[in-house]
Amino acid sequence: MNIPIPQPRNTPPRVGVLISGSGTTLQNLADLAQGGELPISIVCVISSRDDAYGLTRAAALNIPAHVVPRRNCRDLDDFSTRIRDVLQPYATDLICLAGFLSLWHVPPEYQWRTLNIHPALLPKFGGRSMHGLHVHEAVIQAGEKQSGCTVHFADNQYDHGPIILQRTCPVLPGDTPQNLAARVFDLECQAYPQAIRLWADGRLAIDAHGQVRVK
Repeated sequence: MNIPIPQPRNTPPRVGVLISGSGTTLQNLADLAQGGELPISIVCVISSRDDAYGLTRAAALNIPAHVVPRRNCRDLDDFSTRIRDVLQPYATDLICLAGFLSLWHVPPEYQWRTLNIHPALLPKFGGRSMHGLHVHEAVIQAGEKQSGCTVHFADNQYDHGPIILQRTCPVLPGDTPQNLAARVFDLECQAYPQAIRLWADGRLAIDAHGQVRVK
């Protein structure tokens, strides 16, 4: 028996984007949305850091942006509640984690409505310390022949939850973390929009084994 995925209440779906850094994924999604290639409306940005360059991008895109610093919160529950409280007035249909480095306990109302993208082929090379160039360094040091990216439904663990799709690329002899990161990011720019479209079109379901099925 499949678990139904909540459908967007708005057309186009209203999306909140959570960031912690440069906001390159935010920029990619916003450019596609503005160009009519991605049927979403990004209605707010939340950053876990007040010095994130993604906030500058949000301002240039005229997207309301908020800062919820993790270090200013009593604990994870407090942090998670503050994010939920910021999101609620925007009536968001979907939450996209885009380089968001803090764990967020996904509230029940956002289950199956929160996506994350990770620059590796999960379940390998995921977890709290696996972000940015650390991921690509680990992939190269492990001697992997293949890397890529993963889009998945977020749950209450780092880089965990049912996988929606993955895209792959080779790890080439002589690769540095920087050029592998660039190759993987090109894949991310394709994979995240594809997963969002599948969600928005109602084509995703969770089967009895907890795996994503594309209808």
